[in-house]
Amino acid sequence: MKLNHILFLILFSLVSQTAFALPGSYGSTNQDSVSKFLNWYNLDPKADGIMGVSTQKAYEKILKDKPSKTVLVAIIDSGIDILHEDLREKIWINSGEIAGNEQDDDENGYVDDVHGWNFIGGPDGQHIVDETLEVTRIYKRLNDKFGRSTESTILPEQKQEYATYLMIKEEFENEVDKAKKEKLLLTRFDQNFSFADSMVTDYLQKDNYDLVILKSIEAEDPALNAAKNYIVTLYENGFTKEIFSEMVQRNEEKLQVQFNPDFDARSRIVGDDPENLRDWQYGNNDVDGKRSEHGTHVAGIIGAVRNNGLGIDGVADNVKMMVLRAVPNGDERDKDIANAIIYAVNNGAQIINMSFGKGYSPQKHAVDSAVQIAEARGVLLIHSAGNSAENNDKKVTYPTKVYSNNKGAATNWITVGASSMYANEELIAPFSNYGKTTVDIFAPGVDIYSAMPDNKYAVQSGTSMAGPVVTGVAAMLMSYYPELTAQEVKRIIIASAYKQPKLKVIQPGKVEGKE
Repeated sequence: MKLNHILFLILFSLVSQTAFALPGSYGSTNQDSVSKFLNWYNLDPKADGIMGVSTQKAYEKILKDKPSKTVLVAIIDSGIDILHEDLREKIWINSGEIAGNEQDDDENGYVDDVHGWNFIGGPDGQHIVDETLEVTRIYKRLNDKFGRSTESTILPEQKQEYATYLMIKEEFENEVDKAKKEKLLLTRFDQNFSFADSMVTDYLQKDNYDLVILKSIEAEDPALNAAKNYIVTLYENGFTKEIFSEMVQRNEEKLQVQFNPDFDARSRIVGDDPENLRDWQYGNNDVDGKRSEHGTHVAGIIGAVRNNGLGIDGVADNVKMMVLRAVPNGDERDKDIANAIIYAVNNGAQIINMSFGKGYSPQKHAVDSAVQIAEARGVLLIHSAGNSAENNDKKVTYPTKVYSNNKGAATNWITVGASSMYANEELIAPFSNYGKTTVDIFAPGVDIYSAMPDNKYAVQSGTSMAGPVVTGVAAMLMSYYPELTAQEVKRIIIASAYKQPKLKVIQPGKVEGKE
């Protein structure tokens, strides 16, 4: 195996962690060192030397023996395993609904919504799992309209929309081209790794091996030694066959679903008109759905039962969690997010966690209207900043607290970036979005151990994990100090952030230090 091939594949294995990050999360971490990550977000910077949010200290020193009230947190996400051992007693139960009688007992417009609602489910119990990206949906709509047009054939009043089409078309085609190149790289990687792996397994006469066994190989064959060293380097940098398989799957999802204009799960499963914003009675009551890993992980951070000897300790101790399934593997739809926010507000949620985001929002006015309703009703909204290592001041990640048409910004909104465990140059997560005016605070979002479906647990990273840490802190404040308003809780959280004015950190997406 040639050295340049080895170096190329080593570099590819390192950069692919960013290139193939799931929406809302940033991959997972080796479980061998779980104890290092267990509940670190609850620790205190001064007492423990760990950049947590001091939750443990607050419960032991300030809130001990102080009465609290239950706070209802709505989680708009991919679904939650409501039977998880560390979550089930914290899941909201709609007292006005009789489970399983197929009646809308509380007359809120949703039948048997015992734990929340699934806005991406069908009337027959099916679920949307995979979905296109918003740029794909916009491209399809405009391409159907302008695909055969030119500057000379469009009407004068269509010029602005046609210009938008050309911009979207360029972005869409660039993304498709990038995904195809990723597939080519993955195919080449698979061929080279399979060749090296077959040499090692033929030599060992077994299919499975670990680093210890691998490093013990001492052969006269230079090709075998090169294959061994190549695989050792990959594994020492975090590569596993499982991670590679996930990369292949995500790439296929991009090409077959996310960037496929002809993919249409919505009409087939949900059956509504996603452009009809007046239609809000659709979906089903199965809030777990399928592929609920992301939402379950988020829920664990917010409110997993504390001090029960299982899994993890959630940030908030006296909390119930309402489950609103509206986020597929792909981009969420504005209609669903608007209806989920309104559902949460109308059914008593005090805080709404939103660990999702996208680059376009064609029905932003609908989301804005829902946010304004939440603002008027005193509901706090907490949104994750995004994982693209970009400046949100320059490139918008939706939804956003800024209202359209110069109508100001929501005062009940916190945008959260992700931080890591130690106060060094790597304090800000390398994947986290940032922005002086658009990101309000950073919170633990790197190597967070939390719940997963089927009573499992895993380490994940992302601003999707940082958002629920702040949600948990907000719920804790509202629980012990119920007189606080959403705006007051926001001010307290931002004002009490642990500051490091002299610390130089690496700007996400860069390598040089930055104040």
